[in-house]
Amino acid sequence: MSDKRRTLLIVEDDPALQKQMRWAFDQYETVVASNREEAIAQLRRHEPAVVTMDLGLPPAPDDVTEGFRLLGEILALAPDTKVVVLTGQHDRENAVRAVGMGAYDFFAKPFEPELLALTLDRALRLYDLQQDNRRLKIQQGSALSGVITRDAGMLKVCRLIEKVSSANVTVMLLGESGTGKEVLARGLHELSPRRNERFVAINCAAIPENLLESELFGYEKGAFTGAVKQTLGKIEVANKGTLFLDEIGDLPMPLQAKLLRFLQERVIERIGGREEIPVDVRIVCATHQDVKGLIQTGRFREDLYY
Repeated sequence: MSDKRRTLLIVEDDPALQKQMRWAFDQYETVVASNREEAIAQLRRHEPAVVTMDLGLPPAPDDVTEGFRLLGEILALAPDTKVVVLTGQHDRENAVRAVGMGAYDFFAKPFEPELLALTLDRALRLYDLQQDNRRLKIQQGSALSGVITRDAGMLKVCRLIEKVSSANVTVMLLGESGTGKEVLARGLHELSPRRNERFVAINCAAIPENLLESELFGYEKGAFTGAVKQTLGKIEVANKGTLFLDEIGDLPMPLQAKLLRFLQERVIERIGGREEIPVDVRIVCATHQDVKGLIQTGRFREDLYY
């Protein structure tokens, strides 16, 4: 690991416990948040590998609803991030539920800092291992080596991906969940002239509608409550590279119109901004839904599809 201290996000509404945890985990560059909105802002700003979070958060600290909402948003926005959930002493049911949603581990309060530190260290090492593994897969063999199949239809799809990879065109991948659409999208990126730039993925179905616009297009400082600094959206972050819009069939109609304008004009405006920002990015979309059926029922724009 590098000598630079790694970032740990602590989501805790008790100031005294915040202070205790910052002191106990001073080997990390700790950042704190007291509620869900602050936590999402810190997640976007610092992109921590590991997060600890209390399930009981304002406005109702005795209820776990806000905590589970935050957990879902963290896993949607940063699926590789390892989340360690802190629960009450007799709250095993919610702890198990959190792990079932995708949390890395859980600890009951009050916790022993030494034991929690070991868990955080393991989580960080797993995060680093997964990142290294992903880089090695990209460096070794074919860009489509992640696809294991003998099916003639799937092999034909792989050959088609190889053919269109060099063309700067938008690509739509259709197929059932679990059939490897993201693997194909990453392979297309690795085979393209943009391979040395970023591949940025976002799941349109996993992020709440009120967050999705800012996640895609970014926002200016002061655009809304909690917008404490200018933040680039996924489209802008992927500039010169590839943006993968997974489950685009779930994209709300107002955002479909905004995405269509970007595809036509190749410029965006951040939320709260007036400046048109040119962005050079290749769009790859995927969905498990029947897009033509969505068009017929008025839930997907025909002009965006074609």
